[in-house]
Amino acid sequence: MGLAAPVPIDLPASARPSLFVVVDTEEEFDWNAPTRRTNTGVTAMRHVERGQRVFDRFGVKPTYVVDYPVASQPDGYLPLLEISQSGRCEIGAHPHPWVNPPDLEEVTGRNTFMCNLPEPLQRAKLERLCGQIADVFGRTPTVYKAGRYGIGDSTIGVLEDLGFEIDVSICPQFDFSAEQGPSFVEFDSRPFFLSDRLLEIPCTVDYTGWAGTLRPALHRIARRDSLTAFRGVGALAKLGAVNRIMLSPEGNSFDEMRALTEDLFERGLRTFMFSFHSPSLEPGHTPYVRTRPDLDRFLQDIERFCEYFMGERGGIASTPGEFRAALGV
Repeated sequence: MGLAAPVPIDLPASARPSLFVVVDTEEEFDWNAPTRRTNTGVTAMRHVERGQRVFDRFGVKPTYVVDYPVASQPDGYLPLLEISQSGRCEIGAHPHPWVNPPDLEEVTGRNTFMCNLPEPLQRAKLERLCGQIADVFGRTPTVYKAGRYGIGDSTIGVLEDLGFEIDVSICPQFDFSAEQGPSFVEFDSRPFFLSDRLLEIPCTVDYTGWAGTLRPALHRIARRDSLTAFRGVGALAKLGAVNRIMLSPEGNSFDEMRALTEDLFERGLRTFMFSFHSPSLEPGHTPYVRTRPDLDRFLQDIERFCEYFMGERGGIASTPGEFRAALGV
């Protein structure tokens, strides 16, 4: 399941920072309940324009990585068709194995990570998803994001065989091994090649705070079960010692996302991946957006970040495909 240590692509300090937006475009389900094959509702997709309108204002072309329930139901894919046909977005693939045929595996926590499935089953599921996406959107996807960040060595050959050029599955500084998933604690947010052809653009995740090089170790200690009652992670963040931040409006404030961007920019990063889940565009489907005021704050944080990144930070909007093409590969 493990991935080889990356050789990062370091861009020159003079390069303007690029912003990629990837939306995990998927069905609605209870994040705290066991996964079920019957959870295939896609009603939140009728509100996808809420986010798209913000991106249109700033010339941002998001990549909607869609899963099988979205790609196979009119309520899921129709709201994206006009956006795609007008050239305002890209479409990628995002398999949730438990709702992606063929349904040959047992539905368990371990099997929600695609990389844990036998390679022939990974291939069969992804072929079904890619075929459905091609039928609906008129093109085969070349950008892949594994559901639950479940990518491993066994997946890479399948992706190459099916024509994928870019993966955006790796979530740096996160460890899912307690759930029998992959660990990405050795990765940072810099892009690199998973193989000769397959470009990896990780999620933008890292630590901020005055603890410096001790930040990862302190955060891991604070997450230990024995410290849960004392809210160790939150205490360290409030003290300004260490805070793990993802470039996402889900669970991260605008101020946190800005602080992360500034910190990583000073460290030389020039590629930034902004991401969220499509069900967050309607209250009640994710832990991050439960009410209408939550939604208002959510959309405001997206707008504020785009305004900051394109303005104060002097960034440019890009897509994973445009970035790969600029590398000349």
